[in-house]
Amino acid sequence: MALRGMWQLQKLVVSYCDWGGSSWGIRAFMETDLPAFGKSNPQLEVVTERIRGQHPHLKGFYRNKNEWVICVKNMAPEDILLHATRLRNALGRKVVKLKTRHVTKYPSVQGTWIPNLKF
Repeated sequence: MALRGMWQLQKLVVSYCDWGGSSWGIRAFMETDLPAFGKSNPQLEVVTERIRGQHPHLKGFYRNKNEWVICVKNMAPEDILLHATRLRNALGRKVVKLKTRHVTKYPSVQGTWIPNLKF
């Protein structure tokens, strides 16, 4: 996703095993979908990395120095493309749990409205 006109994902590393059974989907993804994904995203550096004896994964490096790793073992190429697109669209921020459902600058002096309030 672009924040202030800059894509946040800088580098996408595709790690796979060339003989492992859990990497069948990512090997098919690299043959069919990865070249088109790289051409449609020129701002993104796409790197393939062979790791023997380990499960395949996608690793995204963001501008804010964060990185996300997604395991894609035994996934179809369409699912891997979906995960790669989600990595590209993400901002790279950590997920922050909100304390309340309602966030405002100026909280109500009278209290929060609830539907089962009795007068």
